Amino acid sequence: MAATSNVSPLSSSSPLAKPISKNHSFSLNTPQKTTFPLFPKTLQKPSLFPCNHVCHTQKPQLTVSSKKPISDFFSTSRKEDGSAFVDDDDDKPREECGVVGIFGDPEASRLCYLALHALQHRGQEGAGIVAVNNDVLQSITGVGLVSEVFNESKLDQLPGEMAIGHVRYSTAGSSMLKNVQPFVAGYRFGSIGVGHNGNLVNYRALRAMLEENGSIFNTSSDTEVVLHLIAISKARPFFLRIVEACEKLEGAYSMVFVTEDKLVAVRDPHGFRPLVMGRRSNGAVVFASETCALDLIEATYEREVYPGEVLVVDKKDGVQSVCLMPHPEPKQCIFEHIYFALPNSVVFGRSVYESRHVFGEILATEAPVDCDVVIAVPDSGVVAAIGYAAKAGVPFQQGLIRSHYVGRTFIEPSQKIRDFGVKLKLSPVRGVLEGKRVVVVDDSIVRGTTSSKIVRLIKEAGAKEVHMRIASPPIIASCYYGVDTPSSEELISNRMSVEEIREFIGCDSLAFLPFDSLKKMLSSDSPKFCYACFSGKYPVMPREVKVKRVGDFLDDGLNGPFDSIDGGWIQGPRNLDTEKEIDPLYQKTKI
Repeated sequence: MAATSNVSPLSSSSPLAKPISKNHSFSLNTPQKTTFPLFPKTLQKPSLFPCNHVCHTQKPQLTVSSKKPISDFFSTSRKEDGSAFVDDDDDKPREECGVVGIFGDPEASRLCYLALHALQHRGQEGAGIVAVNNDVLQSITGVGLVSEVFNESKLDQLPGEMAIGHVRYSTAGSSMLKNVQPFVAGYRFGSIGVGHNGNLVNYRALRAMLEENGSIFNTSSDTEVVLHLIAISKARPFFLRIVEACEKLEGAYSMVFVTEDKLVAVRDPHGFRPLVMGRRSNGAVVFASETCALDLIEATYEREVYPGEVLVVDKKDGVQSVCLMPHPEPKQCIFEHIYFALPNSVVFGRSVYESRHVFGEILATEAPVDCDVVIAVPDSGVVAAIGYAAKAGVPFQQGLIRSHYVGRTFIEPSQKIRDFGVKLKLSPVRGVLEGKRVVVVDDSIVRGTTSSKIVRLIKEAGAKEVHMRIASPPIIASCYYGVDTPSSEELISNRMSVEEIREFIGCDSLAFLPFDSLKKMLSSDSPKFCYACFSGKYPVMPREVKVKRVGDFLDDGLNGPFDSIDGGWIQGPRNLDTEKEIDPLYQKTKI
């Protein structure tokens, strides 16, 4: 019988969470690993030892989308003071997390702070750092941007040569203070901190099993499950506890762990979410979600953490690589290249800038149109627009100016302003648009609500024609692997044909990046990417209800029982790979 455990992340109600005292730690001695010196000039790909692992999946029931008008799903979000929620106009998939880990630098927490700045685009509503000093894990977490959570005095409270950090996007409700990572917990053999990017598709089943055995949960985050699994593991030495815990997980996870003397990085067997390794000139080892974080703190990129790999760093043995489990073909998230990652990052071994530039070139080749100027929806559509303009031989100009100083809410005047949220964020340049045939390049269309407002904004600025070009295929299915997307019935491409979408958003023509052209562009790497949001075919089938409904209450980590989560989720789709007929849920877009 599994040991009863009470593993609760530190409360973040005060600026400095109470440090957790050390019990004792383990050294790492096992023949089934590859050891590297802590300060090597080069790092070769490890030989991963074979493991035996069996994955069981089961097909959820199908939810058929309704034919209600898409506008039925949305209502104006307004606070008691009359301020409007600007986020409702953002209409983009949300990457939920970014992680960083640093070992062997006397200013680890400050470097962690800077790296989180570079990863701020991956999550803007919560940030935290855990540092290790004198075998004690100290944690500071808070709600808001990295610059709002941390200052000089708080960083002074995080001394030590080892630290991990996390930024998150809150998926619903208020700011979810309890759910801000990294989580820190004490158990019988010491203390551990964890930061997680991804989503576990078997979270509820694991939580139910743990609660039956006496575990007490303090948050509604799936990451806390990992801490409990480590606590009840009887494996030795310590890193095998992480291996044993991760073998029970299904879904997407790129995680960094910290103990009294070790930094550990783990990536799931499919490699859904990115995680890279670098090294500073003083030999400090750095892990981060994107290479842009390495650039800011002057760490040299060495390689990715391979899918299914556990990397353990300590002073005694340096960097050790261990196989998590035998892994199938990688299924890396294609949306990292379409939208999430910064253009200056290298993700999955490819330049994000180059990928987006080629997406634009493909659109210009396969969906040409007579035009006078090419503009982008900033910021994520800029590189694709540059590629489109270069291929089409048409000037690229800045037709929309984005405000980078817009907060989450603004007080709207009593005289209602149409398209208020979009106008706060985007301002048209009349001199660029007036009397012109304009091609507008955006990275994606999710619900279509923002796109229609942008088209109206450009036409009101005097554009003669507006032609939308989207640098991704139509999104027809929800993501279960760490991206906040609406349920399938809210996705406009799942409900309407391309022509119907064109009419809905009010542009003169509309074209998406062809799915086949995207895979052709990726060439031999094409099978290594996950396209579930475009095809509805899931590499790891969602076993549980894990897609949000807009407007439903979800536990914010501060109030509301765990059962209240049920109201915010709907059943996931079945595996299309095993079906002879196309599901009605996806039929319209797959014609």
